[in-house]
Amino acid sequence: MKEQLQLKNHLKEVRTEANLSQAQLAEMVGVSRNTISSIETGQFNPTAKLALILCIALDKNLRNYSIFRRSLW
Repeated sequence: MKEQLQLKNHLKEVRTEANLSQAQLAEMVGVSRNTISSIETGQFNPTAKLALILCIALDKNLRNYSIFRRSLW
């Protein structure tokens, strides 16, 4: 649960730092705005593929986020 909280808080933080709305980020990665909202509120955990796509879209290194390590490496 702690990792889930870190992800939701971090995604929103990074998205807002990039001056992107949920709708803009959703369009960039090919998901609905509701999916981004659900990740940010902890209602949905992204797949490893979606996590990678989000990191690429937000220009972040996936290896820096321990929450993804178990699912990818």
